[in-house]
Amino acid sequence: MKNLNLFLVLSCIFMPSVAVHSQTQAPEERPNIVVLLCDDLGYGDLSCYGHPIIETPNLDRLADQGIRLTSCYSAAPVCSPSRVGLLTGRSPNRAGVYDWIPPANQQRPNLRDEVHLQAGEVTIPMVLRESGYQTCLVGKWHCNSRFNSAAQPQPDSAGFDHWFATQNNAGPSHENPRNFVRNGEPVGPLTGFSAGLIVEEAIQWLGRAEAQRPFYLQVCFHEPHEPVASPPDLVEKYRPKTRNEDEAQYCANVENVDRAVGRLTAYLAGKGLSSNTLLIFTSDNGPETLNRYRSANRSYGSPGVLKGMKLWTTEAGFRVPGIIHWPAVIKQGLVSDRTVSSLDFLPTFCALSGCPLPKRTLDGTDISGLLKGQGFVRSKPLLWCYYNAINERRVALRSGDWKILAALQHQGQPLPKLTNVHAGNWPTVAEATLADFELYHLADLSEAVEVSGVFPQRFAGMKRELEQHYRELLQDSHIWNR
Repeated sequence: MKNLNLFLVLSCIFMPSVAVHSQTQAPEERPNIVVLLCDDLGYGDLSCYGHPIIETPNLDRLADQGIRLTSCYSAAPVCSPSRVGLLTGRSPNRAGVYDWIPPANQQRPNLRDEVHLQAGEVTIPMVLRESGYQTCLVGKWHCNSRFNSAAQPQPDSAGFDHWFATQNNAGPSHENPRNFVRNGEPVGPLTGFSAGLIVEEAIQWLGRAEAQRPFYLQVCFHEPHEPVASPPDLVEKYRPKTRNEDEAQYCANVENVDRAVGRLTAYLAGKGLSSNTLLIFTSDNGPETLNRYRSANRSYGSPGVLKGMKLWTTEAGFRVPGIIHWPAVIKQGLVSDRTVSSLDFLPTFCALSGCPLPKRTLDGTDISGLLKGQGFVRSKPLLWCYYNAINERRVALRSGDWKILAALQHQGQPLPKLTNVHAGNWPTVAEATLADFELYHLADLSEAVEVSGVFPQRFAGMKRELEQHYRELLQDSHIWNR
């Protein structure tokens, strides 16, 4: 069986690739831009990505009319660094966000109470606002430990004119949340489900926006992250199709996001805004593992055929759904296997809006050519370094269709898992070396067949590439110091 799997992988490697193009014409005016970001949505959680039960008709329609990405990646396999990477176009390690950010209710020896998106970082809404865009964030923020406090920058400091957000999860659950803050003012108890509430806020903001100016809207759904709570009518729909109440709740949770997306897109269409609005839908990382912690009892997310889950550096940790919709430019439905990352959003939006790129080291690439049917060349490979990964190999690099993973060792022993990099542990991190490499060709989506022995020259080249880019990232990583 192993030899058969290897034969299939090698056959895929040498099969001719099929290019996907659309004959398009650039719009005359700068596009409005909407980013829809789910929380813990798995690669296999939408019907257009093969889920056998969950129905997502609105997202399926966007995919049918736009581009459905099959090699779309988040910036990290966990929430906070992924969001920081999306906003900045830079590896989150450069910003010093290495793991999810807990609220700063006490000082921590590992300095996690200090972690935040720093004022010196340049974000998508900052560069777009400089060129005249109106900007809004609704939903989950999770980019600082001291939320709604003058002690750290808040969403407005990151360039959002209007924000309606929570620090992390909607609480006590998606139903009737009580922890939203609007532009620095606590909102108090709300009635409804988070997905619908944040889309309603977005619609209200769009209704007040200046018609002659383009807008950037970032909609950060809390769903389907725990604690999961879903509308009763949708739960009832899924009860006969699922194994238990908790799975029905999860399936309903995903469809409730689809329902909210449908409401937003219907509003844009009704106002004549849909044609020249670039809309991107994706997820911050892969699906949570069922019962990984006590309250993760409704985490029935699917990685599809991918290996691992959230918090892994295998594909399921950060290969996520990706849908791009822009009727003014994308004239037909496409499926593309080109490698796209949320790190690409900032340089792409700059290119489409005429904004200058920040004078910072960027890790993303302008992919506007993909949208216009002209192709693009990735400027550097994608690199992930997650020091708290569940799997042993915590560093991964994708270059072309190849992926290499490596463990980290210090003085011959595995580097301890880390949730932050600070002055106390930086010498150990800096001295750690890459080890125990594995090579995969990503025609093998499940990373089932390790091929370093079959392709020794490719393996040697990928090791050198990983060493180079990891060392460069390490030297530019932010080190926290109280």
